[in-house]
Amino acid sequence: MASAKYVFVTGGVTSSLGKGIIASSLAKLLQARGLSVTIQKFDPYINIDPGTLNPYEHGECYVTDDGAETDLDLGHYERFLNIPTSQANNVTTGRIYNSVITKEREGAYLGKTVQVIPHITDEIKRNFRLLGETGKYDIVITEIGGCVGDIESLPFIEAVRQMNWDAGPDDVIVIHLTLIPYLKTAGELKTKPTQHSVKSLLESGIQPDILVCRTEHPLPHDIRKKLALFCNVHINSVIESLDAETIYDVPLMMKREKLDEQVLVKLGLPHDREPAMDGWKEFLGRLKNPLEEVTIGLVGKYVELRDAYKSIAEAFVHAGAQNECKVNIRWIQSETLNREDYREMLDELDGILVAPGFGERGIEGKISAIRYARETGLPFFGICLGMQCAVVEFARNVAGLPEAASTEMNRNTAHPVIDMMEDQKKITTKGGTMRLGAYPCDLRKGSKASLIYGKTRISERHRHRYEFNNAYLEALEAAGMHATGVNPDTGLVEIVELPDHPWFVGVQFHPELKSTVMNPHPLFVRFVRAAMEHVSNKRLVAK
Repeated sequence: MASAKYVFVTGGVTSSLGKGIIASSLAKLLQARGLSVTIQKFDPYINIDPGTLNPYEHGECYVTDDGAETDLDLGHYERFLNIPTSQANNVTTGRIYNSVITKEREGAYLGKTVQVIPHITDEIKRNFRLLGETGKYDIVITEIGGCVGDIESLPFIEAVRQMNWDAGPDDVIVIHLTLIPYLKTAGELKTKPTQHSVKSLLESGIQPDILVCRTEHPLPHDIRKKLALFCNVHINSVIESLDAETIYDVPLMMKREKLDEQVLVKLGLPHDREPAMDGWKEFLGRLKNPLEEVTIGLVGKYVELRDAYKSIAEAFVHAGAQNECKVNIRWIQSETLNREDYREMLDELDGILVAPGFGERGIEGKISAIRYARETGLPFFGICLGMQCAVVEFARNVAGLPEAASTEMNRNTAHPVIDMMEDQKKITTKGGTMRLGAYPCDLRKGSKASLIYGKTRISERHRHRYEFNNAYLEALEAAGMHATGVNPDTGLVEIVELPDHPWFVGVQFHPELKSTVMNPHPLFVRFVRAAMEHVSNKRLVAK
């Protein structure tokens, strides 16, 4: 194909309708037809990236191989498509304005007055096209964050209008995701919010090509006909998107509604080939027909907003399906584990995952949970800060260093078993300055990690400033904690294990970021299996 085609996904009526899931589902169907597809997210906030945003504000910060701190929707893109994203796949208003202002300071505009049109919109369009111009993709799907009508989104919407105007007749289409609310008292589905949302788009000069309608009830023919008439789209382009049991149902739901076929027709592309979705259907079959069930305690400090741990939750879905096991996550606020009765809260669990995070709040609760898992033989998995807490707990209660701590929590600790990385100590700015992205790790032969991965050299993604202090490596190894994964270039300890424990693994990196539907992460798969074995052992004891 000579050049990429562009599909824009906008949202109306309300936020959180699932533009990312619709974009990912469409991309999956197009990919399953043999097309090369990528997805990008344009966010209207002024932050350069989500890296400095509180998880309570924005959910998790997703990290790519090349070290970009991005919106959590990029996690959906990777989980559905099974291909990595990059810095180019997430662009914010902040990045756009930063680029334009930098160019202005360099004299790139030759003294012209720099304005939203054309300079800001030109920069947005340049970023719209970046991935399409690589020659790697047949179709680039672009999700526009926020809702149509938001002040923040106006430059992006105008840039979409210009892309439509610039392009050939079959090169750009717009999908508008909207809400069809059901009024229980009236017993009716109401189309007026969608009509107003489309009217707002029309006022911006954009006629949507396809409507995707989120709804709790099926759309009858007369409602579809009404939407088509008042929103000026063909009735076949009114797509029903019912609430789904799982987000992984959505691609097949969109296939039944022929969303992918409508897109291909409007882009002037062949549409006679059916999507090859057998592997996806097999995954759904295992997901919905589990043979076993386990309960994993996810101990974190942001559990009130579960999107703060979105990739971990989805990695458990993937690993559960692989093991034909339903994984129930019990969300545990780490601050509640400071009470003396915390053991009663953990007794019914089949495994404990101590989640990533930053700052002192809830740390002692995490350490209490880890001690419980270590002493009782309960399967334990620590990620990033969770791994660091495991080191602190072991140093305090096994290695004879009762005052051990991380300098992130206690700068004056007598035993800084976790300390700030040397190359981080002179850094004063916050955004984009952590250890970010994919780094290699060498695994000790015969270790649990090497057996799980089936190899001795891996690459995993990172997001941290603090590390295992190698000054304590010999003492902790002698006490029984093995460093089984080490960065070959820096000596940074990446994985710790307790070989005498049924399953006790802590990792400095974020394995959840690489788990996908088609390739569940091996650490999560084996952790769930360890929890299943724990359940079996409890049954034997009970008999």
